[in-house]
Amino acid sequence: MVKIGNIELGEFPLLLAPMEDVSDPPFRKLCKAQGADMVYTEFISADGLIHEAKNTLQKLEIFDYERPIGIQYFGGQVENMLEAAEIIEAKNPDVIDINFGCPVAKVACRMAGAGLLRDIPLMVRLTAEVVKSTQKPVTVKTRLGWDEGSINILEVAERLQDVGVQALSIHARTRSQMYKGTANWEWIARVKENPRMHIPIFGNGDVDSPQKALEYRRKYGPDGIMIGRASIGYPWIFREIKHYFETGELLPPPDVQERVGAARQHLQDSLSWKGVKLGVLEMRRHYASYLKDLPHIKPYRAQLVTQMEPQILFDILAEIEALYSTMDLDQILARTSKFQEAVIA
Repeated sequence: MVKIGNIELGEFPLLLAPMEDVSDPPFRKLCKAQGADMVYTEFISADGLIHEAKNTLQKLEIFDYERPIGIQYFGGQVENMLEAAEIIEAKNPDVIDINFGCPVAKVACRMAGAGLLRDIPLMVRLTAEVVKSTQKPVTVKTRLGWDEGSINILEVAERLQDVGVQALSIHARTRSQMYKGTANWEWIARVKENPRMHIPIFGNGDVDSPQKALEYRRKYGPDGIMIGRASIGYPWIFREIKHYFETGELLPPPDVQERVGAARQHLQDSLSWKGVKLGVLEMRRHYASYLKDLPHIKPYRAQLVTQMEPQILFDILAEIEALYSTMDLDQILARTSKFQEAVIA
C-alpha cells in the first residue's frame, strides 16, 4: 500500500499531474471519475495568494469528491511561501505540494519552480520551513536538474526526504529540455535503488498508453505514475491503464457518445466554474483529443475552437454525436461538406 502520511493511495496509484490552465475542477472531475487515484490543482503562485489575486484564489477551490487532492504552489522566497502555506492549509487539502519543476522562463528564471534546481540549499531551506509550518503532508514535484550537465536529482531526493517531504514526483526531464526530447526514467530507477530512500517516488513523463505504463512500472520501479499531457481531452487513460494492469488486455476506446458526452460535461462545468469567456476559451485545448480520429471532423473542430457562443458549441457537439453514431463514411463526408459550406457562407 502506497501512502503519503496517513493517506492511502492503493498498491500502485495513478496521479493526475498539475497542469496550468488544464487541471481545474471540471477536468479533475472527469479524471477522478475515470480512475485517477489522486489529483492536483493547477500550480498556484505564492505571491499571488498573499496579494489575494482573484484568479489565483479561485484555483484554491477544491471539492470533497476529488479527495485525495493536493494543492500545488510555487515561489522562491521563504517568507512568502510560509504565508501562502497558511492560506492553503486553511482550504484543507490532503497534501501541500511544492513545485520545483516548472520550466517556463517567467517562473524558473525568477528562482522559483525549476529555477531552484540551481540553488539546492535554498530549495532545501524553503522546503524545511514549509514542512515545519504545517500539519499537512508536504510533497514535492521536480525535475532531474537544470540541464544535462547538472543533473542532481539523487542529491535533491535525499535532502528533501531528510527535511520531511513525504513523497516526491519526478518529471524525468531537465529544465532545459522543457517538454521536448525523451524523458530519462533511468534516473527515477536510480532514486528508487538508493537504499536511503523510503518515501514514495512517482514517475512522470512520456507515459501515454497502458503498455508504456506497465513497461515503465516493471523496468524502473516507481511507486506510482503521474500522468499529464496524455490525459488532456482523454481522461480514459486512467481506466485503460488500470484495466491493462489487472487483465493484460486493452479496453476498447470510448465510443463517440462517451467522447462527446465527456466534452459536453467538461464544457458545461467550465462555463459554470469560470464563466462564459474563460470557460469557452480554456476548453479549446481539449476538443482535438476528445474528437481524435473521427473521419472528416476538421470542419466541426474548427468551429469548436472559434465560436464563443455556448449554445452554438453545444449544438455542434450534438450534431457530431448524432452524425457519427448513425451514418456511414459517405454520409458523414456529405454532411461535413455541407456544414463547411454553410459556415463559409
